Amino acid sequence: GDAFDSDTLKIAWVLSYMKAGRASTYALHVLRHPGGVGSFTDWAAFEKDFQAEFFPIDPAKSAALALCNREQYGQGKRTLDEYIDSFWALVEQAAYPDGLQLCLTFWDGLHPALMERINNLAEGRPDDEQIASWYK
Repeated sequence: GDAFDSDTLKIAWVLSYMKAGRASTYALHVLRHPGGVGSFTDWAAFEKDFQAEFFPIDPAKSAALALCNREQYGQGKRTLDEYIDSFWALVEQAAYPDGLQLCLTFWDGLHPALMERINNLAEGRPDDEQIASWYK
């Protein structure tokens, strides 16, 4: 059987785990909305709203657009490994081909101090045509 007595309790339980980032913003929006959790007629209505909020209609297009905006894909304060992982995921979703443009996009998103270190390399600089060499 179902562990919840009602869809309202189930929705409230799901929202209780949304504590960071966009998820937190979404949960607060739902809870502050007139009617709160009860504003959803049933689980299916919540699920539809949730999917519209968190699952883009065209993930490849969304990823490609994110790769056009350094503020969205750039390293920022993340570690290099975190940056590489998120960049790689966007590239895979967007189905971007390897090559100079992709390497330059990756380069442009690096933390400035790391960019300078790479610029000062006498040898061992990553290949500007092979993104895999930038991930090492």
